[in-house]
Amino acid sequence: MTVTSPEFAASLAAEAETAGITGFVAAAVINHDGRILLVRRNPDDYLGGLWEIPSGTVEPGETILDALHRETAEETGLIIDQVTGYIGHFDYKNSRGGTTRQFNFAVTVEKTEPVVLTEHDAHQWALPSDLPEVSDAVRELITR
Repeated sequence: MTVTSPEFAASLAAEAETAGITGFVAAAVINHDGRILLVRRNPDDYLGGLWEIPSGTVEPGETILDALHRETAEETGLIIDQVTGYIGHFDYKNSRGGTTRQFNFAVTVEKTEPVVLTEHDAHQWALPSDLPEVSDAVRELITR
């Protein structure tokens, strides 16, 4: 089963639902010349100022992979060319006090510039060995 198959995405969702998790986020790890694209949360947002990989909520009726493509384009203006792998997931407490599972995928994009931000106040291409302020889960994901 490939990471881009509907069956794979459905199995991820089913596993999370079995664990009692109802909030899903799809996230893109975009690597260009050994650097990872990071975006910074707006200061007035939940966890404001924290750097993260482009990610967003899987909407009702949407697959995890559909959300991955849509959210990457919405948040960065970049178009995913290829999903090259599933890197794993982590769970976190969301702003409403529930648990969200973030599904993380390695992707390539058609072009790496320009990055057009709509929900964040800054972006950078960071070396895994020189990350700004990211969550422990994102740091572990990027540096494994």
